[in-house]
Amino acid sequence: MRRGRSPGRTRHDNNKENVVNDKLAVETAVIPILKRLNSTSSDIQASAVMSRDGHTLASVLGEAVNSVRLGAICATLLSLGEKASQELNRGNLRQILIQGELGYVLLMRIGEKAVLAVVSQPSANLGMMLVEARRTAGEIVALGVV
Repeated sequence: MRRGRSPGRTRHDNNKENVVNDKLAVETAVIPILKRLNSTSSDIQASAVMSRDGHTLASVLGEAVNSVRLGAICATLLSLGEKASQELNRGNLRQILIQGELGYVLLMRIGEKAVLAVVSQPSANLGMMLVEARRTAGEIVALGVV
């Protein structure tokens, strides 16, 4: 038996445990910030922090929002947005805003590894939503958890 390891545990098991602990740490730190964001307007229906590959790290979602689907959509939009921004010489992508008949979806970078997603009703004050999303992204970056 190797020193420093429990019988039956492998290095892979330790990595999986670290990922679970890291996700729990992110959720614990970020969910209160997302709740504050959602409380700034009754028009905000959901908010989430996703990894750039679409995994939900923390979320405060309404019943109509599926976190797995939102993650997949965010990853796809980010990939396309980054390619478009680079191809059109617009520099690094900062945010994506979608306006549909039934509301807005805002995706905003949080550092290099994460994105903030905000889903709102069409009556949302877009300027205020952008200001609050930027403030929220800054608070999350300051935590150092993503």
